[in-house]
Amino acid sequence: MRKLLAGAATLVALAACTFTASPANAADAPYDVLVFSRTAGFRHDAIPAGIRTIRELGAANNFTVTATEDAAAFTAGNLAQYEVVVFLNTTGDVLGDAQQTAFEAYVRGGGGYVGVHAAADTEYSWPFYGQLVGAYFASHPAIQPVTARVEDRAHASTAHLPQAWPRTDELYNYRSNPRGSAHVLATLDESTYSGGTMGADHPIAWCRTIDAGRSWYTGFGHTQESYAEANFRGHLLGGLRYAANRAKADCRPETGYTPLYNGSTTGWTQAGPGSFTNTDATLTSVGGMGLLWYSAKQFTSYSLKADWRLTGDSNSGIFVGFPNPGNDPWVAVNQGYEVQIDATDAADRTTGAIYTFQSADLAARDAALNPPGEWNTYELLVEGQRIRVYLNGRLINDFTSTDPARNLDGYIGLQNHGAGDTAAFRNVRIRELGGQQPVTNLALNRPATASSVENASYPAANAVDASATTRWSSAFSDPQWIQVDLGATRAISRVRLLWEAAYGSAYQIQTSADGSAWTTARSVTGGNGGEDDLTGLSAQGRYVRVLGTSRGTPWGYSLFNFEVYGN
Repeated sequence: MRKLLAGAATLVALAACTFTASPANAADAPYDVLVFSRTAGFRHDAIPAGIRTIRELGAANNFTVTATEDAAAFTAGNLAQYEVVVFLNTTGDVLGDAQQTAFEAYVRGGGGYVGVHAAADTEYSWPFYGQLVGAYFASHPAIQPVTARVEDRAHASTAHLPQAWPRTDELYNYRSNPRGSAHVLATLDESTYSGGTMGADHPIAWCRTIDAGRSWYTGFGHTQESYAEANFRGHLLGGLRYAANRAKADCRPETGYTPLYNGSTTGWTQAGPGSFTNTDATLTSVGGMGLLWYSAKQFTSYSLKADWRLTGDSNSGIFVGFPNPGNDPWVAVNQGYEVQIDATDAADRTTGAIYTFQSADLAARDAALNPPGEWNTYELLVEGQRIRVYLNGRLINDFTSTDPARNLDGYIGLQNHGAGDTAAFRNVRIRELGGQQPVTNLALNRPATASSVENASYPAANAVDASATTRWSSAFSDPQWIQVDLGATRAISRVRLLWEAAYGSAYQIQTSADGSAWTTARSVTGGNGGEDDLTGLSAQGRYVRVLGTSRGTPWGYSLFNFEVYGN
């Protein structure tokens, strides 16, 4: 498997990337793709056109293509050559047990999967594949025109598409809705065709992560004509780039958000000089230095997401926690906090920094950042006086305000920095947390015990001290547990876990009144490490336990933070 090149030359090359199916994407570091099109049922006559298209995309965009229908290609040694494996209109049971084991290890270890159309009509009896593809085929009406609604216009596979994407194809109904476990990129508008059975929420393209691997699926691609369409070719190319880890994206499941801007500027007010144009549901900065702020409402505890893109070496930012600025954008500067967007500035004022207050984790930032010309997604998670910054789904900053002159309660705004700086924003949306996510960590510095420790340097107490540099680490075996005594019976609504490199891929959140009889409040399978923020719990207990039943790595369980929230 080729590794992504490092260094300044690569950053310059990556900056030239675009989302179109053109030679511009040749700036990606080279990678290798295996196209698998074996069928054990209906065979699509578009398979040759699909292989030919992927070869053409590879020639123009710096990746090689190997096509096969031989399941013997699925060995650990052979799969290690490839960054991406494409299931192109596969049908039925196409892999044996040993081949399934090799492919699952490949994906969990960091490989990429792309599923096209009938990939959802494949391997019904293999649970891991169901998790990987996201949803299984149920039925389809006749080929006909449809309007797809593009939900995510930041992902490399959909950023080039219009919000309403008309096309003609065979349109799958699925046995389940993948939205709860995958990030939906586009849906079918069932009012624009006949034969849909999933109702108002009918996903047709989505992405997700599984452990260290990436999965992308599109339900389009039945017809030969699809592979000649520029928009579909760009859609497919973006999926390949994401699966190969050449384009970063936030593919965590997303529900419960309210749009603040998705084409309409109702509720927004410009403060100070400059402005934003509003075209194609995209705000683009003009001049400055000013601020476009959402004046319709102040916010307290919330998750704010926004898609953004820079042109060249530009400068912008998102402001939070400022009072009504009137027409003075400096109120936001002096009384709020700016999450910076400018990858070339100093550490405490570069992309991901809380401007002049705290640098981002630059290694994590660099690993998550798409270059100028490509879209990125921020999540700003504000709880009390704490703000966490996620870039394309990865935590890159965790900052708590201690300045008595500032308060994270307030308005939010987008900066137009100056005449030489061009920044664009799409799909600004918010999910208010209210009472759903209390800001008091009940586990902080409470007594903690564990089933085992790796050695005396990693006691259970390290997981409840609020430090992201100290950790509990267990022995290298299953099962293992860590528990905290809250001191009194509490109503538990949320548990947040911040894993070190060793993590639990399957575990339960449990509560107990006495520390001996346990009730499971949430079971997690397919965990991939990093941060697990488990909200919406409805449990009671004095003791809260994480019971790990399946390690994601050979090295046990290792937690930087074990936080419990409730009343």
